[in-house]
Amino acid sequence: MNINVHIERLIMDGIPIPHRERPLLQAAVEAELARLLTNEGLAPHLLEGGAVPRLQGSNIQLAREGDSGQLGWQIAQSLHIHRGEG
Repeated sequence: MNINVHIERLIMDGIPIPHRERPLLQAAVEAELARLLTNEGLAPHLLEGGAVPRLQGSNIQLAREGDSGQLGWQIAQSLHIHRGEG
């Protein structure tokens, strides 16, 4: 199965991300979501393809010394848990 993930807009309230790190964060979220969905499968309503207009993840605990890659991984994990709830 070939899964492509593209995030048009990533909104995170209360998390100050430097402008230069935003593309890295988005790429990390897309990559980890694609990996999770490829390995663990899609929610039944997504098997025929299409766009998901909105996903809301659960709260995450930020590490003090985390980088964009780590934060992206955490966000993707949170979104994947709620993938069937879109």
